[in-house]
Amino acid sequence: MIRLVEPEMGQEEFDAVRQVLESGYLVQGENVRRFEELVAGYLGLQHAVAVSSGTAALHLALLALDLGPGDEVIVPDFTFPATANAVALVGARPVLAEISLESYNLDPAVVEDLLTARTRAIVPVHLFGLPAPMDEILELADRHGLLVIEDAACALGASYGGRKCGTMGAAGCFSLHPRKAITTGEGGLIAVQDADLADRLRSLRNHGMVAGPSGWEFAAVGLNYRMTDLQGALGVVQMGRLAGVIERRRALAEMYDSALAGIPWLERPGVPPDAYHIYQSYVVLLEAGLDRARIMAALRAAGVECTIGTYACHAQTLFASHYGYQPGDIPNSYRAFQSTLTLPLHARMAELDVEAVAQALMEIGSRPVSDKQG
Repeated sequence: MIRLVEPEMGQEEFDAVRQVLESGYLVQGENVRRFEELVAGYLGLQHAVAVSSGTAALHLALLALDLGPGDEVIVPDFTFPATANAVALVGARPVLAEISLESYNLDPAVVEDLLTARTRAIVPVHLFGLPAPMDEILELADRHGLLVIEDAACALGASYGGRKCGTMGAAGCFSLHPRKAITTGEGGLIAVQDADLADRLRSLRNHGMVAGPSGWEFAAVGLNYRMTDLQGALGVVQMGRLAGVIERRRALAEMYDSALAGIPWLERPGVPPDAYHIYQSYVVLLEAGLDRARIMAALRAAGVECTIGTYACHAQTLFASHYGYQPGDIPNSYRAFQSTLTLPLHARMAELDVEAVAQALMEIGSRPVSDKQG
């Protein structure tokens, strides 16, 4: 089976985790601190706050920036639902926005029409490792006095106009899930420049605790979103692999672009000239009317693991029942939800694996794949 994803791990990771286990100090500690320093330095920011997941990163960023009941937050509809869920978790309303089918990212042209007196923030998502159009988003946010919180879950190492994703808004939120460029198993990071905001995030991740004159005090309603030192040790080693992993993913994506060029019923991912794509996922768009489930089944039968792109939030039961959306209300997002296909891509793949995936797709192309056929 050609795996959809396989984390880049080696003996260094095993040794790092073993050292933590042998030390007996397993919770947030020196390895987490060192990991935070490495990420902050890589991004060119003053602070990176490690947490237990990418979802925790989004939740804490929204909490720390005082978003809550009565507020509205613009979120692209085509994203893993955690983006919109985090908004709902702080009591604010996620306002789901249309995407561009060329990039799968938020379409800034639609945002203005969604703004109300209650709009407080925009959460652009750098989906699949491709930067969102940040110049337009930041200009719009500045004009209307809105916060920008980047969902850079897939985009550690991606950049837009020479600026790294996660560094352009008030906060940048990253995931360290095994499908990402580097991983700590689970885990997340919040990157910020403002020292006071970083302090608030550190407190909120640790039950709202702060250092007082007579010891620790509980100053806010916080959460246990800490990262363990086991994860921090993994992160330190993984940061040393990041550049090589990104380089390999980009090279494999270029091979895919060439190998799939002759298949007329799918569109390969496009990349704007000002964007540096790290290809957390290689996602193609199938021709309308094709039976994606049948294509995926045929790929799996040929030994190729695959999955959908991601979700149209408005078509999920939660958002339909709570906010009144109906499937198809956001057409581009709904089309992407129905017709995107994620192909295997990870640093351990061989060139022959790319050729095998392309060959499997070509062979499917000679069979009936339309949902209108029996």
